[in-house]
Amino acid sequence: MKILICGGAGYVGSHMARLLERNSHSTVCYDNLSTGHRAAVRSSQFVEADLSDQETLESTFGQHGPFDAVMHFAARSLVTESVSNPAAYYENNVIGTLRLLEAMRRTGHHRIVFSSTAAVYGIPQQLPIDERHPCSPISPYGATKLMIEQALRHYGSAYGLRSASLRYFNAAGAAPDGTLGENHEPETHLIPRILRSILDGREPLQVFGDSYGTADGSCVRDYVHVDDICRAHLSAVAFLEEHAGPHVFNLGNGEGFSVFEIIAAAERVTGQPIRYEVAAPRSGDPPVLIADATKASRLLGWQPRHAGIDSIIESAWRYYAENAAEIR
Repeated sequence: MKILICGGAGYVGSHMARLLERNSHSTVCYDNLSTGHRAAVRSSQFVEADLSDQETLESTFGQHGPFDAVMHFAARSLVTESVSNPAAYYENNVIGTLRLLEAMRRTGHHRIVFSSTAAVYGIPQQLPIDERHPCSPISPYGATKLMIEQALRHYGSAYGLRSASLRYFNAAGAAPDGTLGENHEPETHLIPRILRSILDGREPLQVFGDSYGTADGSCVRDYVHVDDICRAHLSAVAFLEEHAGPHVFNLGNGEGFSVFEIIAAAERVTGQPIRYEVAAPRSGDPPVLIADATKASRLLGWQPRHAGIDSIIESAWRYYAENAAEIR
């Protein structure tokens, strides 16, 4: 196949490009490099542009296509930032994605796999969360993702667009060989913040809240390895050949770990003590998010291969340890 990867220089997008290429598919990465890294794009063709650039979007489809499918990872994704600066999230995540959908429609492209999020659910009413759970996001980030899921449904009804939205919980981990990983600035995700606190050795890790209604007072999350997320995207493309959609799938391990449990696991993996201090809770953070990914297992044949939290952290630690000079 030939796949257009929007956000292909980012964390999940760059791992996706590598998986596709290793399975003999060709890729074109489209990224504005606002949070991605040009060095993460290996053998893919690369277009540096923004989703707001309608002309470049359409010329990319015309010059590099036709594509068998589009995979869309190009989103702003910081929950706290979305609360303080919602305009940027509506501009990129909603308006930018609508321009992408219009470029697809005008150039005759009809399959998209959309990188969505568990943030569409808001505060869980029951656990684990399956796809039938009501969607009531509590952050602008989650709200913008849900808006695009709704747009995909409408584009399917009106224009025949085939879509799958993958609601993954907490992406984590890195490529097993240590050459690709998570490298954001600022970094807000827990596992990389823990590991980077070991490498820089200066400031203690901040734990955002210890009085949630959980066993140890800290937030509980379901972590899924980035390579498992990428395999699900590839399976979703194949699924759309026979099933028009729209479809939504949760991606997770079905097991939750608290912040303090992740700290303990990181200490086991690295052999290093983790210094931390408790800070105020962040806006938009639900206490617990745990996935029921039965639907993805049943319809996509997907199962996470990196099920243990220690193995996820080990892969991330290898990346940070081997690339410390570039990441600091």
